[in-house]
Amino acid sequence: MTQILSLSRPQDAAPVPLIDLVAQYQTIRDEIQEAVTRVFEKQSFVLGEEVETFETEIANYCDARHAIGCASGTDALVLALMALGIGPGDEVITSPYSFFATASCIVRLGARPVFVDIDPVSYNLDPDAVEAAMTRKTRAIIPVHLYGQCAEMDPLWRLSVKHQIPIVEDACQAIGASYRGRKAGVLGTMGCFSFFPTKNLGGAGDGGLITTDDRDIAARLRRLRVHGDFGGYNHIEVGLNSRLDALQAAVLAVKLKYLDTWSVARRENAARYQELISEAHLAEHLTLPVESAEHHHIYNQFVIRVHNGHRDEVLAGLKKQGIGCAIYYPRPLHLQECFSFLQYRAGQLPESERASEQTIALPIFAELGAERQTRVVETLAKVVTEVTSRQTHTSRRAA
Repeated sequence: MTQILSLSRPQDAAPVPLIDLVAQYQTIRDEIQEAVTRVFEKQSFVLGEEVETFETEIANYCDARHAIGCASGTDALVLALMALGIGPGDEVITSPYSFFATASCIVRLGARPVFVDIDPVSYNLDPDAVEAAMTRKTRAIIPVHLYGQCAEMDPLWRLSVKHQIPIVEDACQAIGASYRGRKAGVLGTMGCFSFFPTKNLGGAGDGGLITTDDRDIAARLRRLRVHGDFGGYNHIEVGLNSRLDALQAAVLAVKLKYLDTWSVARRENAARYQELISEAHLAEHLTLPVESAEHHHIYNQFVIRVHNGHRDEVLAGLKKQGIGCAIYYPRPLHLQECFSFLQYRAGQLPESERASEQTIALPIFAELGAERQTRVVETLAKVVTEVTSRQTHTSRRAA
């Protein structure tokens, strides 16, 4: 059972949120209001000019030939697999250490997710494990660019070419990230994005998008998002109702202009954390994020590992003192009850399970600022010190 620390928050110390959407909105309020008003004046709320303009801008940003907006990041994944014709009897290899939609999109189409373990440093798919899991039923690979850092794509590309298996990027946390100079979204057959409000590029509600360089796939995706309608109520296949709202597109188009600036701020915050945590001599107790070579990390999350089984105590201590923090993700997908029919067992994917037991996400949003970051690290140091001191005292008494 998690013990609650005796430390208490100073009365004059305001809480530090995990993310502050209000702070971001206040910097672009007038532009957002103007965009929303424009949509209301036109009274064109679904797809249309606003969405087409935003799709073009995102395609240009990602260096993709096509971008297709949809209702959510989850739907982006579902639509991508539908466009590949994936269904019952097929297998899709992916990570168990991700948001639920990474696997649910596979199951919703009647296919089987095949989970393989992660690299413990990047938290992304282990390419060697992917190759070992491939069978004649494998129809796609979904690497997750977790926390804003792209998966190691070169070995996955080789597997894709060798076995003629398409890659669908789960880039829902990684817009603006890159690998070897190429943006997330053009590292596979398709790239899937989420515009959930807490993402680096977040809307005023749900929204998603798929990028691709394949003209035929793009055309099919545009049909599938409108019930498979080829035009004039001529439905040549059964699709979804998954359209990006004009309001979301208008808001996102404003925010897209600032995305790189916000990503730079997140990277600066990450560098400051590295420095402050090092100065606090916490390396013995924590493992910090590592930006892999040839990667450009955009830090949708800043995730630390807590050593020696103290994660839950540290989490409780931070929260008690008003420091926003969270666990992404507390239970890996292969151990979720709804996927019990897949017959995975605890211990089968140990790196994913360890990550779920050891990690904490700290505030990293662009507007965080040095003063609040310093308070986060000072509090973290105090909490870790108390936790480890108590553990040492308990061990000595037991001896």
